[in-house]
Amino acid sequence: METIAWFSAGVTSAVATKIALKKYDNVRIIYFHIESAHPDNERFIKECEEWFGQKIERVSGKYKDHFDVIEKTRYINGAAGARCTLELKKNLRFKVEKESNFERQIFGFEFAKREINRAVRFVEQYPDTKAEFPLIENGITKPRCHGIIENRGIELPAMYKLGFPNNNCIGCVKGGKGYWNLVREHFPEQFQKMSKLEESIGRSCIKEKPLKDLIPGEGHDQKIIIPDCGLFCEIEFADLIDDRTEEILKSKGGKV
Repeated sequence: METIAWFSAGVTSAVATKIALKKYDNVRIIYFHIESAHPDNERFIKECEEWFGQKIERVSGKYKDHFDVIEKTRYINGAAGARCTLELKKNLRFKVEKESNFERQIFGFEFAKREINRAVRFVEQYPDTKAEFPLIENGITKPRCHGIIENRGIELPAMYKLGFPNNNCIGCVKGGKGYWNLVREHFPEQFQKMSKLEESIGRSCIKEKPLKDLIPGEGHDQKIIIPDCGLFCEIEFADLIDDRTEEILKSKGGKV
């Protein structure tokens, strides 16, 4: 029996994986390779492999990145969630689960209200996943994960240093106006690529307007919040805080 630790090249999944390695034997670390990720991810992966003391397994599917998914499926984002999450991560997770003899799976949900609630919904939706959330169990927030990584001497992924809250694909369809203006600033090629895809499909990845009409600087007065690209569709776990979530927070002495 094995433990599967899902590594996304983000700080939370890295710390969750390290905790799992200390706690369990026979841990299989899996990373979904996506071509639209920042190239600095390769450096971060190598440094994490040294920290973990083992290699990270790479898995990929029929689509090379989220642009490829959008172009071929003609679907960007909507009531059913982001199609790229389904094709690039969720379906691949199902495939790995089916082919594995696992005892548990490790997910890097941080100790925060929204993430605790997502964890509760995830377990309800997928009980056979045998999910564990070591960051929530240990009361570890994302800022603390940043500190753990830096104290280890590992440089944070480039996307964090550029001001992005998560190390998602460059040009994530879950981002808002402020996020996309940040993409335009640092990654103009990806901004234009998504804008052209929007125009060809006739749908926008942000509310109210297509990217081509986005005013430079618009949304920068708001905190950029974008979900970490997990192994499921965000729409399945609405942000509804319930009594169980509050109980978990209180048990850890947290007010997040």
